Amino acid sequence: MDPNEFKDFSKDMTSFIVNYLENIRERRVLPTVEPGYMKPLLPEEAPQKAEDWQNIMNDLERVIMPGVTHWHSPKFHAYFPTAQSYPAIVADMLSGAIACIGFTWGTASEATLVALLGAKVKKIKQVKEQHPDWSDSDIVGKLVAYGSAQAHSSVERAGLLGGVKHRLLETDSKHQLRGETLAEAIQADKENGLIPFYVVGTLGTTSSCTFDRIDELGPICNSEEIWLHVDAAYAGSAFICPEFRYLMRGVERADSFNFNPHKWMLVNFDCSPLWLKDPTYVINAFNVDPLYLKHDMQGSAPDYRHWQIPLGRRFRALKLWFVLRLYGVENLQKYIRNHVAQAHEFESLVLADPRFEVVEEVVLGLVCFRLKVISFITYNYNYANNNKVLIYFKNFQGSNELNELLLKRINGAGNIHLVPSKINDCYFLRLAICSRFSESKDIQYSWQEIKTRADEVLKENSA
Repeated sequence: MDPNEFKDFSKDMTSFIVNYLENIRERRVLPTVEPGYMKPLLPEEAPQKAEDWQNIMNDLERVIMPGVTHWHSPKFHAYFPTAQSYPAIVADMLSGAIACIGFTWGTASEATLVALLGAKVKKIKQVKEQHPDWSDSDIVGKLVAYGSAQAHSSVERAGLLGGVKHRLLETDSKHQLRGETLAEAIQADKENGLIPFYVVGTLGTTSSCTFDRIDELGPICNSEEIWLHVDAAYAGSAFICPEFRYLMRGVERADSFNFNPHKWMLVNFDCSPLWLKDPTYVINAFNVDPLYLKHDMQGSAPDYRHWQIPLGRRFRALKLWFVLRLYGVENLQKYIRNHVAQAHEFESLVLADPRFEVVEEVVLGLVCFRLKVISFITYNYNYANNNKVLIYFKNFQGSNELNELLLKRINGAGNIHLVPSKINDCYFLRLAICSRFSESKDIQYSWQEIKTRADEVLKENSA
């Protein structure tokens, strides 16, 4: 492809992207095709000769789009947001053009593991100073890490990859990990000869967007010389708004902090900054410095290849830079606040319907709700004997099974998309405000869709 063809191709693709995004509301959010739909649409073999780029453009709607779930549709309410914006798209184009192997950061899952490995190196050094005769394997066999039972699965996975014991601690009635619970676990493990070394506090859990009490966990971790890592993958973006910063009280006691601008700050996937109070131990965990990677400027600036698992990455920071400059803090705050307001709008709609209940406090852009137990009893009078006689009884049990049926019906219709969660055997539905295109009319549409499917499920399951 010569430069002029590239200009024409990119111009046509830009028009396609704009048309797709600005009209995404009109597309069905979930695909109707079955796995394997693409095979008969494609040739048996790769083309021997080059094709015109126009052929690719013609095939986008025919081949690609039928199988796409439209994550940026205002009818998509599953998981958490995955950010996207025109500045970030342009930055991705430049990043792809520069195509350097940048030494920058990965995802929240990797950040949790990187912090754990740094904490592991730090604790081994501390223990060896007290017990110089202990080997590394002796110490590692005693190490134990902690996280909330509501923490993301990547927290537990970091323990597995790091080769250490990992305990999931129970939460309080608000599903927050409290200091008292952590202190009891640490004391019990120390009495059993274990060595506590790492704690993950979550700000904005995946299941229900709850917040561990960092202000209680921090002092305990500091006094016990335990590394405290804060995972704020989703909620961290909201802290650009002063009114939400109370949710991270005590963060100054953390040893590391991570959040994902690619979730809620309009930066395309992936972009996940990790802050370290003291990077020394992370560097020690990964520092392998062969001759072919040495350079004249070594030591003049942080060498991020020593701060992570892979050697190099794409130039992700460029996207964040573009977005911050082209939106500005004020507009990013406005974007976050608008999503939170829409979540509260949906919450009010749920609360106004006696068939439903909100099962978690709505703090940011997520509403957790479910059908609840409702019984209707209809009476008839026998006027001759002046007796009241029960003639009909309906019992709408808001059971897990019924809510599972409701979710299946909602997603099966394909007009909106939700995912469930479950805490303490309570199954509920999650509606997250995800799209940057979302407006009040989309919230109203989604609620009407949910009510319609609820009517169907309740009618079919009435006794």
